[in-house]
Amino acid sequence: MTDDRWLIVLAWQLDRLRWVPDEVLDEVVRRDGTCMHAGVEGEPDWNEEHLTDRALAARLCAGCPVQDECLELELRTAGEHTVGVWGALVEDDRRALHWYWRQRGERAEGGSR
Repeated sequence: MTDDRWLIVLAWQLDRLRWVPDEVLDEVVRRDGTCMHAGVEGEPDWNEEHLTDRALAARLCAGCPVQDECLELELRTAGEHTVGVWGALVEDDRRALHWYWRQRGERAEGGSR
């Protein structure tokens, strides 16, 4: 059995964003998200380091000031069908989080998925 306590804590942490409208979250993530400002030429080449998906996600999102907003938005819009890296989590972690996140109750707009 895996220890999912960290997912429960993370779902609880996202509650502060519960009633923030989707368009506001989208604007904040686009404006302040570290990944939104990374240039293709300036991106580091981590292919040689053989990083795990989790390590890569952590590195891609390191220091991003809007990780929670990004994660909340992705859970609302993609739900359990999420792919890629969002909010410093890989898709498997977000899919596991999704169940706990939904148990926390209704969200603004499309967040009840």
